Amino acid sequence: MKIPAAFNPQVLAPTRKDHSNAGLTVQTVFSLLVIALMLNISPAHAHRKGIYESRSEAEKRAEEIGCSTVHQNNGRWMPCADEQELHRQLRKH
Repeated sequence: MKIPAAFNPQVLAPTRKDHSNAGLTVQTVFSLLVIALMLNISPAHAHRKGIYESRSEAEKRAEEIGCSTVHQNNGRWMPCADEQELHRQLRKH
């Protein structure tokens, strides 16, 4: 009696190369790259409530959040004596 090839463990099924994972990987990598580029926010947007173009804007915000001074960071103004104090005050509000 002859065993059909589908049920015979000695007969190896032909292998099929599946390239769908390669396409998915490229697509995933591309998607992650696009997301990373979109999240590359300029320093001016780093602290939505914290970086200002003018000293007076930073002083106004400092008063609102309970700081008495401002400081410069890369040519822009930030409320509070330093970023550590700014973050402490922002967590309170």
